[in-house]
Amino acid sequence: MARVTALSKEGLLEGPGSPGVQRRIAFKGDDFTVLRSRLEPNTMSGWHHHGQYSVYGYIVSGSSRFESGPGGREVSSLGPGDFFFVPPFAIHRDGNPSASEHQEVIIFLRGSGPLVVNVDAPEPG
Repeated sequence: MARVTALSKEGLLEGPGSPGVQRRIAFKGDDFTVLRSRLEPNTMSGWHHHGQYSVYGYIVSGSSRFESGPGGREVSSLGPGDFFFVPPFAIHRDGNPSASEHQEVIIFLRGSGPLVVNVDAPEPG
C-alpha cells in the first residue's frame, strides 16, 4: 500500500548554493527536485542558470526580484502568492529587495544534471 511521506523543515538536506542563496532539498528523484530557497533581506544571488532543468517557483513570503537578459536589464518583481518559471539554461540572478523581510520560495525543478551552474554576468548585448 502506498504511504504519505511527511517531511519536517528540520529534515531538509543542504542544496547547492549560489552566492547569497540558501537552498534546502525536500525531495529529489531521477528527473525532479523540490526545494526551499531562502534569502536574507537586501540580498541578491550571483548570476547562475539551472542547466537542463525547467524551474517552477512559488513565492511564500517576502518579495522577489529576477534579473535576466542582455546585461541583466529584464526585471520581474514578485510577491507572496506569485509564481514564476525559468527555462533551461536561462542566465539570471534573483534577490530579495526588502530591507527588513526574509524571502522564502518553494521551487520545483524538472530535468537532469547539475541544479545550479554559477556563471559570469551576461554581456550587455
